[in-house]
Amino acid sequence: MTERLYYHDSYLREFAARVVRTSADGSTVYLDRSAFYPTSGGQPFDTGSIAGIPVLEVRDEGDELAHQLAGAAPPGPVVCSVDWTRRFDHMQQHTGQHLLSAVFEEALALRTASFHLGQESSTIDLEGGSLNGPALAEVELRANRIVCENLPVSVQFEEATEAQGLRKPSERAGTLRIIGIEGLDRSACGGTHVRATGEIGPILLRKLEKVRQAVRVEFLCGHRAIRRARADYDALSKAAQLFSAPLDDVPALVASHLDTARAADKARRKLELDLAAYQGRELYHASEPAPDGLRRHAVPSATGSIETLRAVAQNFTALPKSIFLAALENPPSVLYAVSEDSGIDAGQALKQAVSAVGGRGGGTPRLAQGSVPQAALLDDVFRTLAAL
Repeated sequence: MTERLYYHDSYLREFAARVVRTSADGSTVYLDRSAFYPTSGGQPFDTGSIAGIPVLEVRDEGDELAHQLAGAAPPGPVVCSVDWTRRFDHMQQHTGQHLLSAVFEEALALRTASFHLGQESSTIDLEGGSLNGPALAEVELRANRIVCENLPVSVQFEEATEAQGLRKPSERAGTLRIIGIEGLDRSACGGTHVRATGEIGPILLRKLEKVRQAVRVEFLCGHRAIRRARADYDALSKAAQLFSAPLDDVPALVASHLDTARAADKARRKLELDLAAYQGRELYHASEPAPDGLRRHAVPSATGSIETLRAVAQNFTALPKSIFLAALENPPSVLYAVSEDSGIDAGQALKQAVSAVGGRGGGTPRLAQGSVPQAALLDDVFRTLAAL
């Protein structure tokens, strides 16, 4: 059994222990006592070193902790060191989660369903109702006020049958480890936490996302929040420089430029359609009728977008007795269009042609489109449809 030192002291950075057993290659070690936190409860494992060898992962194996190392550790007594930067970051995020979960429940009756501490940011999944931007801002403000109050964060051990006032009832029996924020929260938790809310540092709430029946909130605490706020400010400052405008004017300027870009894009698409209509009619009149009276335009290696070709094809076949066929190599695809009086069902004809070479496609009697697994197969499809 491994004595879990982090249960009593999250601030323990160095400790002495004994290697009681190892894996066959010596790279996984089991200690008699350990301050390394294993992956559990949404919080990632600690890193650091054992006998100077880097700790790559820590796993909870019931009564024992397995420490995966970068090399083989010697048996017997060892000196261990916890990566304090990583540990304290996790302490800030996890205690921040307890604070936020309590405030969400107190202010909005939203219950925490799950928590994930990620490498860049963390998330809380909330159940019990919806959440919008203004409500999120109010929770953020309330949480940061509690940070400034520097409320004590305590660790207590109580029997499950006697533990009262827990934010979320525990399903565990026996002795519970309870993390308390004075006057705000009591939760059963095995994670590492700071000693007072002031050590959480600033709390920044960011994205809202609907996930199944829950609302997912992304948050950052402490040094993470400061780094993210700096990065956001730098990005906004660069945007302001590009617009030669004050920082606060950037959102309105971006919105104005987007409106202008959308209008320009709409005008461009109209011009492209007008050009396609002209090209379709010009191609039709430049094509000589075959003995069967049909005017055919076939392009075995077309360029441009499929959308533009489709517009040309539709305008070509809007005129009587006409067939338009084009193949594109990237991606390997075929466009087939016919006039209403051509006597051909474009959808059926194209589907049969591409299916014969393992492709897929179909469409209406007037216009169809399909794809083939590789460009080399386009010739067979093209020849089949060109012969109709």
